Amino acid sequence: MADIQGSYDNLFLAVPNALAAMLDAGDAGGSVAVFVDGEPVVDVWGGFADAERTVPWERDTIVNVWSVTKTMTALCALVLADRGALDLSAPVSRYWPEFGAAGKEKVLVRHLLAHTAGLPDWDGSVEDLYDWQSATARLAARAPRWEPGTAAGYHSLTQGFLVGEVVRRITGRSVGEFLAEEVAGPLGADFHVGLAAEHDQRVARTIPPKGHGEDYAASAPGNPEGSEAGNGVRVRDGNGLAWRRAQIPAASGYGNARSVALVQSLLACGGEARGVRLLSRAGCDRAWEEQFTGDDRVLGMPMSWGLGYGRFGTTYGWGGWGGSLVMIEPDSRLVVAYVTNQMREPAEDTRGMEIVTAAYEGLQGLRV
Repeated sequence: MADIQGSYDNLFLAVPNALAAMLDAGDAGGSVAVFVDGEPVVDVWGGFADAERTVPWERDTIVNVWSVTKTMTALCALVLADRGALDLSAPVSRYWPEFGAAGKEKVLVRHLLAHTAGLPDWDGSVEDLYDWQSATARLAARAPRWEPGTAAGYHSLTQGFLVGEVVRRITGRSVGEFLAEEVAGPLGADFHVGLAAEHDQRVARTIPPKGHGEDYAASAPGNPEGSEAGNGVRVRDGNGLAWRRAQIPAASGYGNARSVALVQSLLACGGEARGVRLLSRAGCDRAWEEQFTGDDRVLGMPMSWGLGYGRFGTTYGWGGWGGSLVMIEPDSRLVVAYVTNQMREPAEDTRGMEIVTAAYEGLQGLRV
């Protein structure tokens, strides 16, 4: 069995065993954290940080978690809403006047968070993602694909720029700066959007699925005809220096499972974690408020969207391209996070749910 480092409560033995089984099945590396009441009951890692399997995955190894980043960006918006600085039911143009062009005057902030704004497509190049002003101006000029609020279509790359520009207009800071100064910093969480050079040596680069090279590209199974929602982002792009440095708040967050679980424990624990209160309980509850239920036009499957999070039964959270995942269950004050550098084919990737299932085995033991 693969060597697993870290610590865990014996009730949760199934979790490190699940990670070991994934590594034994051929995965390169990854980390898992399970937090209950804002504290870790599992904090483990194993495998390798490189495709050649020469660099061990360490306690402080970080990796691009792709769309799990969206949960961090959403949390920034929820913090601002809780402080009264952001009205989630206000038109986006109240904060970003240029956005009201091309029929978007009725797009509300909550539409951005719930993927119902009608702006799922990225019509620029990957390189254009690295220029914040260009990216946001491009989106401000676009017309929505549908009447905002009436349908959902996963805003794979665009959501981060849309929510992030609202954050910037209110605070004068990028999502990465706000997250570092107001959320991750106070909690002591090792999570970054816009990665500084000092952290480069800790990054586990993304490894494409077996049989694919670094030109393996993102796609969404239910793309509407003519949509650019697959975005053309390749593994090669995500492993590049420009990607790490850029503010792409829907997809370029770097962290480990511990940092993801710690930050999202705010929502699981009524707004407070490790003695740091960043949200009221009502502010936490907003994340769970249903904004849309039905078929997602981009994902091609039924979805229930809250404010920045997917809703799944009594839980909410989201996953990223390549397999990373965070799941929150407030009823049990539970957060499960899994991050990895090893991609699998999306249709065959059940790793995140295997980790969640293993965590629930331990939770049942705690309840006895």
